[in-house]
Amino acid sequence: MIAESVIGTVLLVGLAMTWIRPKSMFSVSAIVQAFALVGSLIGLWTIIVGIGPRTIPDIVYHVAIILVLIGGIVFAWHARRSEPT
Repeated sequence: MIAESVIGTVLLVGLAMTWIRPKSMFSVSAIVQAFALVGSLIGLWTIIVGIGPRTIPDIVYHVAIILVLIGGIVFAWHARRSEPT
């Protein structure tokens, strides 16, 4: 619960920073989503090795959030490339 709260807070701060500094949108979004992805991968790893909870909803949550974060990073990367210079 603490790890998810930290990750959520970092994502929320990152969202706020993209509104405050729109020219840094790609950098901020990539960094905060990469942070969240690493945290989620660590959570999945703890499930795999048996440290974390091994319930079906927890496994589904981690897999889904990892896919969403990867999609967000890919979307940010493509949006950066399509920006007019």
